[in-house]
Amino acid sequence: MSNSNPLIVQSDRTIFLEVDNPLYEAARNELSKFAELEKSPEHIHTYRLTPVSIWNATASGESSGQILEILEKYSKFSVPENIKHEIKEIADRYGRIILTKSDGKLNLSFDSANLAIQISRHPKVVPLLIEQVSDVSFLIEDKFRGEVKRVLTNIGFPVKDLAGYIKGAELKIGLRDICLSGEEFSLRNYQKDAAENFYRGGGPEGGSGVVVLPCGGGKTIVGMAAMSKVKSQTLILSANITALRQWKSELVDKTNLTPEDIAEYSGQIKEIAPVTLCTYQILTYRPDKSEDFFPHFNIFHKKNWGLIIYDEVHLLPAPVFRITSDLQARRRLGLTATLVREDGKEKEVFSLVGPKRYDMPWKELEAQSWLAKAECTEIRVELPSSERLDYAIEGDRIKFRIASENPDKLVVIRELLKKHKADQILIIGQYISQLERLAKELKAPLITGKTSQANRDVLYKKFRGNKIKILIVSKVGNFAVDLPDANVAIQISGTFGSRQEEAQRLGRILRPKPGDNQAHFYTIVTHNSLEQDFAMKRQLFLTEQGYSYSIINFADNSKF
Repeated sequence: MSNSNPLIVQSDRTIFLEVDNPLYEAARNELSKFAELEKSPEHIHTYRLTPVSIWNATASGESSGQILEILEKYSKFSVPENIKHEIKEIADRYGRIILTKSDGKLNLSFDSANLAIQISRHPKVVPLLIEQVSDVSFLIEDKFRGEVKRVLTNIGFPVKDLAGYIKGAELKIGLRDICLSGEEFSLRNYQKDAAENFYRGGGPEGGSGVVVLPCGGGKTIVGMAAMSKVKSQTLILSANITALRQWKSELVDKTNLTPEDIAEYSGQIKEIAPVTLCTYQILTYRPDKSEDFFPHFNIFHKKNWGLIIYDEVHLLPAPVFRITSDLQARRRLGLTATLVREDGKEKEVFSLVGPKRYDMPWKELEAQSWLAKAECTEIRVELPSSERLDYAIEGDRIKFRIASENPDKLVVIRELLKKHKADQILIIGQYISQLERLAKELKAPLITGKTSQANRDVLYKKFRGNKIKILIVSKVGNFAVDLPDANVAIQISGTFGSRQEEAQRLGRILRPKPGDNQAHFYTIVTHNSLEQDFAMKRQLFLTEQGYSYSIINFADNSKF
């Protein structure tokens, strides 16, 4: 504790971090392990302690004592006594209830008879228990393994699941030393660590959880490494068909699997193989939206899967959680660049997919040259006078759209294209009409949700081959598009304050670059508008990762 320290810990679980402080970066890196960033204006950033953020830290090996030690090390003032108590209370709850299996029966065990009484009488828990076998243990049915974890997490007592997993049908999968493409291949140290932290020697301590790695950090490689450890038939769920086909390409190139071992289950193709790749979209398809029936959910039971991989787990649709709840006897690996979910369902990911098993800060990988160095810039543009009356009288949603589609953004884009004429440039936006106008003005190709997969593949290939320098994409470009040569991204509109979208869009340009290894990420927003307010929220996650945004007012910047 010292007045020169950068932290102020408040009794309401908020933590203020002073940016203009020599210890800012060190404190930020430690805070990100167990607290969530809520606000990031220029001088003071606001973090919040939440149960899930603390439980994820605990599951990753941090103790309540270590968390308090970090807060006391960087705090200006004494840490409030209630915060010390609450951190210990919340952190120490992880592991007080344990799920095990013996003689084919699931046993829910408590660390004290008092806790057993308290929890077993909760109205949401009572229907999940079969019988009491001792003062501190109850039997539950296999089918309630996920539900009991979900319910107990929601009431504040996360379960440590040590009940183990079924093996699943065997699949002899191994990683190559030389890819089919002819390049040497080996796991990076952090990828090895991530896979091992998930698997944990095949024992009950491992087998479920989430690996958090930056876009471009090789999450697919970690998934393949996990598959090579589990060696059983695997179901891989991902965001879109482009992502599925990239998974297949990587699997064929870097493992001993053949194309015949891998099948696609999507809106276009519905095949099943020892490794099956499925989109979230097809899982949540319903012939009649008024019915609570998802005909493609049966894919979870088509094979004896030993491993289910949830790629981009932060996008896992809410209806899929009910199936995930039924799959607790199978190993489950979530892969993501951010645990942030805009729907607030972080607890469901924690309880049903698993806790965070591994997290690698973005800036650490950048320092090791595994990621490109990214320069982030927010360019503010005035709203034309012809648009200002409409903006003033409309509701917030329309205001946001008017600001997002500001026609004067085109002037900025043209200047950026001149500045980066030798670069590979992605222009990303939210509104199709805006993107269509831009594509026409710039005579550049456009990919939207209506673009056929065949045409998308052609355009992506041309972009990778440097045959086109500019590619305009809608939200379909947010996720799992492998464009390693892209080194400039221009974001002209986005989904309100989506932190995950901001992270994914930056991720499109983070693969290592030859030469100076430099990438540029531009966000164009309308000055003094609702869009500018939402931009601050969008930037929260990346700020937490150590990125800072330079602010340019376009009208005042004669050198731009």
